[in-house]
Amino acid sequence: MKAFLARTATLATDNSRRLWQSVRRHPWLSVSALPVLLLLYVMVLIPFTPSIGDIRKAKSDAPAVVLSADGKELAVFKRANREWVKLADISPNVVAALVSTEDHRFYQHRGIDIRRTASAIVQTLTGDRQGGSTITQQLARNLYPEAVGRSATLTRKIKEAITALKIESVYTKKEILETYLNTVPFLYNATGIEMAARTYFDKSANALDVLEGATLIGMLKGTSYYNPVLNPERAVQRRNIVLAQMVKHQKLDASKLEALMKRPLKIDFERQTAQLGPAAHATQQLRRWLVEWAERNNYNIYTDGLVVRTTIDSRLQNFANQAVTRQADRLQAMADVEWGPRAGWGTNKDLVRAFIRESAEYKAAREAGLTEEAALKQLQGDADRMQKLRQDKTRLQSGFLALDPRNGHVKAWVGSRDFAVDQFDHVQQARRQPGSTFKPFVYGAAFESGAKPTDVFIDQAVEIRLGGNDVWRPTDATPPTGQEMSLRDGLVFSKNTITAQVIQKIGPQRVAGLARAMGVRQSKLDEVLSLALGTSPVTLREMVAAYGTIANGGSYIEPVLVTRVEGRNRVLLEEFVPRAPEPALSAAAARTLMDVMRGVVDRGTGAGIRSRYGIQADVAGKTGTTQDNTDGWFILMHPQLVAGAWVGFNDNRVTMGNSWGPGARSALPMVGDFFQQTIKVKAIDSGARWATLKEPGLLDPLLGRLGEWINGIFSSEPDSENSRRPEPAAPSDSNRLPEVVPHAPPVYIPERSPQVERFPDTDPLPRRSTEPAEVFVYPPEAAARVPFDVPRPRAQPPTQSQPQPQGVPILRQEARPESSGVPILRQQ
Repeated sequence: MKAFLARTATLATDNSRRLWQSVRRHPWLSVSALPVLLLLYVMVLIPFTPSIGDIRKAKSDAPAVVLSADGKELAVFKRANREWVKLADISPNVVAALVSTEDHRFYQHRGIDIRRTASAIVQTLTGDRQGGSTITQQLARNLYPEAVGRSATLTRKIKEAITALKIESVYTKKEILETYLNTVPFLYNATGIEMAARTYFDKSANALDVLEGATLIGMLKGTSYYNPVLNPERAVQRRNIVLAQMVKHQKLDASKLEALMKRPLKIDFERQTAQLGPAAHATQQLRRWLVEWAERNNYNIYTDGLVVRTTIDSRLQNFANQAVTRQADRLQAMADVEWGPRAGWGTNKDLVRAFIRESAEYKAAREAGLTEEAALKQLQGDADRMQKLRQDKTRLQSGFLALDPRNGHVKAWVGSRDFAVDQFDHVQQARRQPGSTFKPFVYGAAFESGAKPTDVFIDQAVEIRLGGNDVWRPTDATPPTGQEMSLRDGLVFSKNTITAQVIQKIGPQRVAGLARAMGVRQSKLDEVLSLALGTSPVTLREMVAAYGTIANGGSYIEPVLVTRVEGRNRVLLEEFVPRAPEPALSAAAARTLMDVMRGVVDRGTGAGIRSRYGIQADVAGKTGTTQDNTDGWFILMHPQLVAGAWVGFNDNRVTMGNSWGPGARSALPMVGDFFQQTIKVKAIDSGARWATLKEPGLLDPLLGRLGEWINGIFSSEPDSENSRRPEPAAPSDSNRLPEVVPHAPPVYIPERSPQVERFPDTDPLPRRSTEPAEVFVYPPEAAARVPFDVPRPRAQPPTQSQPQPQGVPILRQEARPESSGVPILRQQ
């Protein structure tokens, strides 16, 4: 239909051009035919103007409303920042000024003032250009700026007139005035008379006096030119003209005019900001989604009174907002000291220069002809600009998300510290390295493959050759002990050396596959060994959803934000239900992983949840910190709620301090504060628990050996040394771990002690090294315990290259044959 109308308009334009050429050849004949031609042209334009149905709909404009799960308003999707007020709630001074100045015959015409239009045509032809539009015609432009347009052409004037006639057929005069005064713009993000009154006079529209009403109506001739804030003299002159028009049309006593015209402007200016609501980032995501949904289903989000019901819990959303604000403000105070002009900002001169080179001001200076050094010197000499640059770059940011793992319902969403300052969503849009919060995927893959929490590795310095002279040395905050450490303690205490050995054994492909199945589905995961320490950037939404999979017994549920969309009178238009759970991790492996992660909170890196926030509910979680404290993470799980937080700077070249940057000190307090308040109001059941694994008792190993001895006595097998001798472990396939080798924990260590770089409380990324190549050897203290018939691993060259991830220059990894890997050992 639109294509047909467009072709019709093109044809009409071409015909009009030919007719004009004919008029020039036969003027008198053409003059007699002019009315007919004009009528035909008007008829052609009618389909291109708003329909009567659209105008009726605009009469009862009802913007879409977003509600929380408990019925609280989260957002209203308006066309502009305005608050609609009834005509009865607008000062009569405003209405009198409007009619007297813009359209004094308003009550006599039906949308078009023929007399005024003819006068305007004559004045325009004599060189004094006049508009001649009535209030109804101006309303047509305000309501339909795209359909009617604002260009000074005959076509626009005809469209405007047609639309005005349609409006008059549907609206009463009072409704026209009310709609006009609520849709006219007044600069500074203020639309409508109510917002204008608040912006320029700090009062409501019903309290405007005659001078204030005349000032605002005077702006309509040119809001910028007669702006009372920037151009007060012009505003006064225009105001006085409006007052004179009011006297002329008997809306103001003539005896008061002279005194009123001498009165100064009394502006009380305050820029109005749109109400963002408690979940601004979530509702902005919803706005984009709703626009697409409305287009597909032939609705308008500004006029059709849509009601969007969400899963957000208003109480939990407020708790999340408060927790993020309190903790981020505390951390910002530390950041301001650490990145002060005489501290980090002053000492990191190369970094500051890099920031300057990336600024728009620097690029403009270079384009103006300044040399690099001259441009840098000029900008560095501008104290105000440098202070603003420092504040922008060192403003700490955060993201927070909470959801119900049983159905995927999002309960709280905080995309940044302040939506008005930073609209970038650190929940859905920001991709950051997750650090140790990624480790549960490594251990989950191990448990899925048959490992047990009691299986052990040696806590010893680990070097993994990546090819050439590149060596990866994962390190921890404390030196290796050289002792056996169980998988349980490896995750509880976030040991990088243990985690590196685990992923070397099970393979990064298996870990990446599990992470994707559990919820990390939008971000690219580099299938390299360092993935174990969280080197592939992901979103907070993905990580919280994946932890929700653990809390849900291993089944992934896509996060849900909208439950239903309703129309006018709460008529159901569409309902949304969570997708069916997708098995990602076996129930047994999920239960084991959850049980191990309890220890993180009970005695590991997340112990502050118990000690500082007094949370005694059945919870489990994981902290995460990336190299140099660039990112701080913490995610906590409860049977009915999973919540996670990320903390850092938008520019990851700016880092947090060792004393406050680790995830246990930056992100954990946000989650702890949130859970503390949530439990206090009983929004979740503090007594809810997961199934608990049976912990091995002190006598279990002894009883196990006794059982083996008894079985040996009564066994029908020959009691020969050869029959009792363990067989070498066969190479494993891609789906399960190899058979274990009892009492022989081999570790991949260098032949001589490496120089290890350590960073307190961090999960360091791989670092480049030029150490000599290393081999698999047994630690000396374990050699005596190795059965004589177990073959010793030999040094072997790398055989298989894996892709190098972007952004991490040395993550080119070489995988060794499966048979020479590090088997997971079970305690005997």
